[in-house]
Amino acid sequence: MGPVGFFDGEPNLVALVTGAGSGIGAATARRLVSEGIRRLILTDRDEAAAATTAGSLNLDDRDVMTAAFNVADETAWSTNCTVIRERFGRLDFAVANAGVTSGGKIAESAFGEWRRVMSTNLDGVFLTLKNCMQLMEEGRQGGAVVVVSSVSGVKAEVGTAAYGASKAAVLQLAKVAAKEGAAARIRVNSILPGGTETPIWRDVPFFRDQLAKTGGEQAAFNAMAAISTPLGRYAKADEIAGQIAFLLSQSAATITGAELVSDGGYAI
Repeated sequence: MGPVGFFDGEPNLVALVTGAGSGIGAATARRLVSEGIRRLILTDRDEAAAATTAGSLNLDDRDVMTAAFNVADETAWSTNCTVIRERFGRLDFAVANAGVTSGGKIAESAFGEWRRVMSTNLDGVFLTLKNCMQLMEEGRQGGAVVVVSSVSGVKAEVGTAAYGASKAAVLQLAKVAAKEGAAARIRVNSILPGGTETPIWRDVPFFRDQLAKTGGEQAAFNAMAAISTPLGRYAKADEIAGQIAFLLSQSAATITGAELVSDGGYAI
């Protein structure tokens, strides 16, 4: 007999993961299944990517719902929550992971780019919390949410204004949600990854520069980690997913409103 997962023995639990098509979101979906979750809702802007993640889970099609929409779209949330109610009748866990990155000094940045980042990273988390907490309150069985922030929300670096500000804002949003959700036994925590080996880096100019110098993604990650991280390495998406699963689980039953920094010492 193998090890018991966090959620084994509770077959009806339902989890929702945004940005589930790649990176931390896809890794989290896989980790939740390995820990015993058998019913999932996977959202992503990229319909094909969400479907690929769903297909990798080895679950019955009726137990996995995919939804392709922008997390900052209020109407899409309303429509999909109706489907969730009809299909699953409950929601126990949510991971607000969907996000975009950006780079550029404040004086050189376009306001439209600022709004693009805030729309997904802040408005999207607000709508994720709003709708998922409503579903959990309706179920009257409590629940748990993890908001994926970033160490950029607590450590300033040149060129990270929009991204860092959005990630700082969701830290406070998660704390307020934790206080508001406590009466309904809904826990809300944040995780703050540092450098993590995910596809989101492909949109970062500095990473592209490192890629050109080193000739490969792993080599580029290793070079950046050696420069910036005391532990000398970046996290794997699977490692962050394991930490998210812990925060959702009953092993973290008394943890709410907390910020778990997982950055290899970068913020020290």
